[in-house]
Amino acid sequence: MSTPRVFLVRHGETEWSLNGRHTGKTDIPLTPNGEKRVKATGRALVGNDRLIVPRKLAHIYVSPRTRAQRTFELLNLGLREPLPWKAHGPPAASPGLTCDARIEVTEDIREWDYGSYEGVTSAAIREGRWRTDLDPNWDIWRDGCPEGESPEQITQRVDRLINEIRDKWHRPVMGKKDKGEGGSGDVLIVAHGHILRAFAQRWVGKSLRDGVAFLLEAGGVGTLSYEHHSINEPAILLGGAFFVDIVEQEEKKPHEV
Repeated sequence: MSTPRVFLVRHGETEWSLNGRHTGKTDIPLTPNGEKRVKATGRALVGNDRLIVPRKLAHIYVSPRTRAQRTFELLNLGLREPLPWKAHGPPAASPGLTCDARIEVTEDIREWDYGSYEGVTSAAIREGRWRTDLDPNWDIWRDGCPEGESPEQITQRVDRLINEIRDKWHRPVMGKKDKGEGGSGDVLIVAHGHILRAFAQRWVGKSLRDGVAFLLEAGGVGTLSYEHHSINEPAILLGGAFFVDIVEQEEKKPHEV
């Protein structure tokens, strides 16, 4: 069996992501261009011969925010079960795919609570701190947000989700041979920029205060996995290959005499 993975999908472009305003609790929609780009991502990366194979997903986690849920809808995985929320827009064209994974909406992967910095750009935050005699060299990974969340609080809820994924979806499939039954332990998460970058940092055991150098564009996809097929060696997958089911292809070949 292939080593299980976690696919991190950041929601598509919004008006606030365009101008760099911190968007936590504020529930704003994707821009028309954001929707188009997410659809393009789905066409390029989701499919039976693509990076994200719907029938191989074991579970799906989605943020409770509308922008993340709409992004998930536009990826168009071919779900058998209905969405656990009222659809936020018209469905994309049917891709002819099949996905049996259950969708779970969880607060553990909602965006950072920015508190009094909600809707404010980083430049404006630093200028405001300078004007009020606070250290202008503000860094969210070190300082957190006043009236919002601290790096320690983010670490706590991200670690809780990481532990759940490893215990429920990854550990049970490690070491098992793929018998073509569809499951692989792959997990899909659709959420937000800061929380997904924090998730990746904690996945490989790094403190948020170490500074997070990862980037994830609006509508972008990242991949996490393990080295040496070992649950004890979590890793960031810098380049993920598209899926080719060698076993099934070999079975379809006529037997040589």
